Amino acid sequence: MEHWDVVVVGGGPAGAACAAVARRADPAARVLVLDRADFPRDKVCGDGIAPEALDVLSGLGLDAESLTAGWASVPRLRLRSPGGTTVERAMRRPARVVPRAVFDGRLLTAALATGAELRRHVVRRLEVHPTHVEVDGAISAGVVVGADGAESVVRRSLGVRPNPPDRLAIAIRGYAPEPAGLEGVQAILTTGQRWPAYAWSFPLGDGRANVGYGELVSGGVNRDGLLDGLARLLPGVEPAGLRAHRLPLSTGRPRQPDGRVLLAGDAASLINPLTGEGIFYAVLSGALAGTAAIHGAGSGRAYRRALQARLGRHLRHSSTASWASRWPAVMDAAFRAAEADQRVFDDVVDLGLADGRLTPRALSAAVRHLR
Repeated sequence: MEHWDVVVVGGGPAGAACAAVARRADPAARVLVLDRADFPRDKVCGDGIAPEALDVLSGLGLDAESLTAGWASVPRLRLRSPGGTTVERAMRRPARVVPRAVFDGRLLTAALATGAELRRHVVRRLEVHPTHVEVDGAISAGVVVGADGAESVVRRSLGVRPNPPDRLAIAIRGYAPEPAGLEGVQAILTTGQRWPAYAWSFPLGDGRANVGYGELVSGGVNRDGLLDGLARLLPGVEPAGLRAHRLPLSTGRPRQPDGRVLLAGDAASLINPLTGEGIFYAVLSGALAGTAAIHGAGSGRAYRRALQARLGRHLRHSSTASWASRWPAVMDAAFRAAEADQRVFDDVVDLGLADGRLTPRALSAAVRHLR
């Protein structure tokens, strides 16, 4: 049985960041990335990349500019509340929109350049022992990191139950010509019908946009309902390549157990409950997992503490904001406050797309705009 110091299951942003950091933390470590697909491969996603995600990658010594080169830099964001309040402003820093087939392939290539290795393999089972973890009876690892997405096999192997329906969203995504009136603008459009639900349009810079619509599984939505929601919020848009995916929200995030198996990104239910954003969480949690993976049997504890220190307060604030947003009037007030004050707009964006918090400024402004 071949042995590796760290085995990363999943080669997406969380797994690639993990592999790169594990090699950086211990240049002698043997790091293997396992993925069921060949790269480049598509991944159902909105394709938007917040600048904070690129900051994380730059901090790992990776060239963030090369990862996004040739694709759109989008400085403006439009938000529409369930009651119809619309605010459009420039973000503090522009976001990037890059198809995941491009971004994930570039990021994994950069991770492999650090000395990690990649193998195509479908992981089916894990056996955890005091001194190692066995993967499919063929590979032994000091630590295994599950970065294998919303349907994580690694997560199931730990006996961690999936998110309940009210902590799980489902979205459908495709590509279409940029919707009229939304050219060159990232847009997140919510609706009072079947709330909480929203549609998005993220321009790629080549005349196309990534468009989609999602809502909670607990609402009983099906494919026809997703298509109806997309048509209602983005009328006249006829996307191609429609695919659906699940989003395990961070409000249902499981506790990272002790031991030699870690969960990162979607596998750890690290999806922003307000916006569905996941790439920032993916690269950050992957990086933290890669650092913790050198601790062997103590990796789970070290990783849990690192996650709590880095994201704990933000996750509490985003969960609280998600709970409050169940009342559309609260969302309407927050968007009116953002329309009136650039600083409040920036606070809202930070909370929904990065690791921001419910600031006293944003809270007091929203209260003033309640009707």
